Amino acid sequence: MAYLRNKEITKFFNFNHIIPKEKLPKYTTDYIFEDEKILVSYETSRDYGIFTDSKIVLFDNSYTFGTAKQVFVIPYLSLTAISIVFKIKGGEISCILDGGHQLRLKFANMNNLDKLRLRLLYSIIIRVVNKQKPDEKIIKQLMENDIKFEE
Repeated sequence: MAYLRNKEITKFFNFNHIIPKEKLPKYTTDYIFEDEKILVSYETSRDYGIFTDSKIVLFDNSYTFGTAKQVFVIPYLSLTAISIVFKIKGGEISCILDGGHQLRLKFANMNNLDKLRLRLLYSIIIRVVNKQKPDEKIIKQLMENDIKFEE
């Protein structure tokens, strides 16, 4: 769940599978700058989450607010704490934003390769949060969906 000033701002984001960036609706990529790299995109039955090399863009397409859609852009540099948890068939990234707001993203129906992808994504985010240069090899793997177990 995502919170703003300790109030819920979105329903749970239970991402259930990866969506190739080529299949993202056009409106979702309008929030991505030309110099940004889309690392991985997830979707629920109606929502989207895009992870770039510098931010998370979340699309809440629920119609609780009439016919309006909500878009949340969260720069990695606004994260003050971040954690990752792996469960049997899923994972979860929890963050605290610089204003004290909480953000929780759940990932369901994950196999071991999906968990590896999430771990690599987390490693990129944590480097940016700590103002370190992300590993270009991992960025390339994520962008090209070329994730393999190393022996």
